[in-house]
Amino acid sequence: KIDAGILSVRNKKKHLKDLKKNNYEEIDLVVVNFYPFEKTLEKSANHEKIIENIDIGGPAMVRAAAKNYKDVTIVTDISQYDSLIDHLNKFSCSTTLSLREKFSSEAFATTGSYDATISNYFNTILKNNFPKKKLFTFNLLENLRYGENPHQESSIYINKNLKLKQLNGKKLSYNNYNDIFAALNISKSLPKNQGTVIIKHANPCGVAVNSNKIESFKLALKSDPISAYGGIVSFNFKINKKLANELDKIFFEVIIADAFDKDSLKILKKKKNLRIIDSSDLKNNEILSYNNNFNTLLLQTADNLKFSSKNFKVVSKLKPNSKTLKNLIFAFNVCRFVKSNAIVILNKDSTIGIGSGQPSRLDSCEIAINKMRKFYKEKLDDQIIAASDAFFPFVDGIEKLIQAGVSAIIQPS
Repeated sequence: KIDAGILSVRNKKKHLKDLKKNNYEEIDLVVVNFYPFEKTLEKSANHEKIIENIDIGGPAMVRAAAKNYKDVTIVTDISQYDSLIDHLNKFSCSTTLSLREKFSSEAFATTGSYDATISNYFNTILKNNFPKKKLFTFNLLENLRYGENPHQESSIYINKNLKLKQLNGKKLSYNNYNDIFAALNISKSLPKNQGTVIIKHANPCGVAVNSNKIESFKLALKSDPISAYGGIVSFNFKINKKLANELDKIFFEVIIADAFDKDSLKILKKKKNLRIIDSSDLKNNEILSYNNNFNTLLLQTADNLKFSSKNFKVVSKLKPNSKTLKNLIFAFNVCRFVKSNAIVILNKDSTIGIGSGQPSRLDSCEIAINKMRKFYKEKLDDQIIAASDAFFPFVDGIEKLIQAGVSAIIQPS
């Protein structure tokens, strides 16, 4: 009865004859809310309860109504109610074909998203990261002013709630988001309540860890103060008044922190365009990362391994002490977030030279060394160490680093 009422084509005589013969009524409006599968996932780990919240009849009715959009209006989201009511008032209790077609498209997106969430749940419990068919579902967060360049259109979509709170400033752009995610990937990997990261064009230009918040920021800034201008700074701790006064002296596009106290916000909000982002609720629990080009999807497990000394082997005759090894691992952690070819030079607990994005590893070494010589004025000591994101194919890069004062090198080899 329901299927016939929804799927009957109004201008087909046979359909009308069958309806009359079976005493069925035409159904012009279908409004469906699915069982809350996604919300159940968030609230419960009980497999039986989760499975019970897979809707069967709802998606079937939605797909039937969406297929027959020329005659049937399908409503699948509360946000559509106002448009529906406006049409019913304006067009004598009927809807336009354009609205029905729009709602139909949104209905198929709804059923597709619902099925994708269920499919991904099963892949998760089966620990199947690379199934034969990989489905993704994202919701529009907002349309952006433009993409990476002004001639490109852009929007941001989210899989779940993006737990970033913007407390001040202009709308975020495509490039802002790109830099914010680059900054957060690093700062969330650093020791809690100590880490500062400064990003420019998705690359770090300064990274430091220090229990003194002011010192942590100053060390990161000292790494490359010129590149830091107009960049993004991210802290994995709460910003206080003293640090806000230091930040106020420099032009940043975005400031990110794990919370801000009232006095710091009062200072920073004086700059109306400054984007202030609270990331205290954000957790870096990505399982997969992916890249899309030419209708293909490159998929890999996320690079979020927490490094420890157990992940590395000392292969030289000269062995580093525990402090040097700790700094080498810290430098290597930063290095994996720098665009390849990547070289990071570090002294104690802060970067002092970063070379990024060069086709030649030797060029990256030279850039990192030049940055160090330009901005690092303290006397070099035996704690100058370097990290590379790939092995050195020739000895020339290593020689350059040693001649610049580097006493220890970490590389994947």
